[in-house]
Amino acid sequence: MKRKFKLIVAAACALLGIAAQAASDKTVGFDLWRQGWHGPQGSGGSTWRDTDMGNDAPALHTQFLDFGITFATDRNRNFLGDYTALSGVEIGLDVSTQSVFFFNQEVTRDLVVELRDHDNPPDGMPYVSVWAKLGTLDASVTGWQHWSVTIADTSSATLPAGWGGYGAEDPVTFEPRLPEGRSFASVLAGVDELAFTTYVPGMFFGDTYFDVAVDNLFVREIAPVPEPSSLALLAGGLGVLAWRRRATDSVSNRPNMIDRPVGQ
Repeated sequence: MKRKFKLIVAAACALLGIAAQAASDKTVGFDLWRQGWHGPQGSGGSTWRDTDMGNDAPALHTQFLDFGITFATDRNRNFLGDYTALSGVEIGLDVSTQSVFFFNQEVTRDLVVELRDHDNPPDGMPYVSVWAKLGTLDASVTGWQHWSVTIADTSSATLPAGWGGYGAEDPVTFEPRLPEGRSFASVLAGVDELAFTTYVPGMFFGDTYFDVAVDNLFVREIAPVPEPSSLALLAGGLGVLAWRRRATDSVSNRPNMIDRPVGQ
């Protein structure tokens, strides 16, 4: 009876679109080299696969002097494509900040995740993107930190709370925004580059020395949040199932009255 009850509950959850667990989990820990990810390279410094950073695995480590740093991939297909095909998604990574040095002192810099679509950008723009803050690089915080951001509804036309757009500018405030004809969902449908970057859209910085490592970069499908009406329906259905189970148990435990004389 218990097994049958569990099967009925599982079926009810499936009908209401309530997933029991994440459908996929794509993580790069750099055990198999860089796997399509890259960091800043050039005259300002370098990025390499560091096997001495701890965190139970190699890490992608950069020491670089520039306006900002970016860890990105446009080749690892596990992080690219149509995000609207996922019911919901969580994106994140582990970060270790050794130094963020500017004008002879340690400072902080925000790190954002940016989902970019390079197809048909507006004139003068390299791409259209949506982005959200993950955390703040701060050398005074020792050890590894785990940061992530969640998109509960990948089909949303409007930017969720905490998300910004890039590809155009507000004519009054000059703040970055999505261009006309583009929506949050339309950008998610064509992600061809994913970046973790300190180049926050609309912000400008001077030359800064970064000593930062990243590890366990991931994108993970998550269960959708059920509508309140669905939760109420599920609760009501489970209540009926529980009542029927109690009624069945009560009948099965009742003394057998067949062929017994009336009054006994």
